[in-house]
Amino acid sequence: MAKKIQRAAPAAAAKTEIRARGAAPSSGGPGASSGERKRYRGRVASQTITDFTTQLATLTDAGIPIVKALTILEGQTRPGPFKTILGDLVEDVSAGTPLSESLGKHERSFDRLYCSMVRAGEAGGVLGRILTRLAAFREKSAGVRAKVTQALIYPAVVSLVAIGVVTTMIIVVVPKFEEIFREFGGELPKVTQVLLDTSRFAADYWYLVLGLPIVVALTHLMLMRRSYGYRFAVHKLLLRVPWVGVVLSKSLISAFARTFGTLIEAGVPHLDALSIVRDSTGNEVLAKGVDEIRTTVREGEGIARPMGESGVFDDLVVNMVDVGEATGELDKMLIKVADAYDVQVDRRTQAMLTILEPMLIIIMAAIVGFIVVALFMPLLDIMSKLGEA
Repeated sequence: MAKKIQRAAPAAAAKTEIRARGAAPSSGGPGASSGERKRYRGRVASQTITDFTTQLATLTDAGIPIVKALTILEGQTRPGPFKTILGDLVEDVSAGTPLSESLGKHERSFDRLYCSMVRAGEAGGVLGRILTRLAAFREKSAGVRAKVTQALIYPAVVSLVAIGVVTTMIIVVVPKFEEIFREFGGELPKVTQVLLDTSRFAADYWYLVLGLPIVVALTHLMLMRRSYGYRFAVHKLLLRVPWVGVVLSKSLISAFARTFGTLIEAGVPHLDALSIVRDSTGNEVLAKGVDEIRTTVREGEGIARPMGESGVFDDLVVNMVDVGEATGELDKMLIKVADAYDVQVDRRTQAMLTILEPMLIIIMAAIVGFIVVALFMPLLDIMSKLGEA
């Protein structure tokens, strides 16, 4: 009896810690068999995977066997796609399949980076520590993305409001003024005529005005997915756009350094780590640079020289990688690079938005002002003629 209580203690403590971290208990019972378990399909949120990683690390660090840990997490998960995945993991691992291999069967939820780090943790017998690092990596990456997204919300809202106001004025307001001008006759100023022609075109060819941007957007998305050349050209162009290109470049380098450093720290071989990083860059220009680095490293050379020759990485990054290789602390240097560049990205994004926000308001005011002036110039002329009459 005493032994059972001792074995139950770590599990109880781990469950308490998981609940403290915010895991929600489920109405479904734990450990349901595959025949009894209702299967759900759909995407799993990135934050759900991060929470799972943190909780699994807590349980394994408490000395709980991996099958038991997965069963506990399955029991605490509400019915849905992720509960189905956890059930599959419990089944596979119970049958002797390595966790990394079982995770690989659900590649929409667990990418190559995730599976490779888990595989390294299994091989080194330090799965709990690797899962903790992986959770921290995911939290940090998500935090950076959230900051950029949050910073872009205000300009996006202002742009949408501007488009809505201008569209309403051209489609609704301008035609009413055109009726007044036609009733009184007379020659209209050039700016007014241009505005009326624009309004008439939008009313007569509304399907083009609405359809053309949609067709262009869909064509762009299709080419981005299917054409490497087009995708490479777009990515290269984005990196050359003033202001935006610098922020994007530093953001990509930060993601590269953090991912590469985390993989090396987990014990993943350099070539495998570079392959994983290459697939997760999201930019073909950077991916090409990583390919060149991999080719050189495969031949037995270091990483710093091909990084410098690729033309993608700043001198600061190359020098820090060189120092990291010389001191045997490449993973730490890469994480330092990522942290430094995250700060720069945040600072530059804020500076860019500080300039962009008033510029958007000025542009909106200029367009609305042009419409108002174009409409009121002939009105003033009409009022003056009525006054003379």
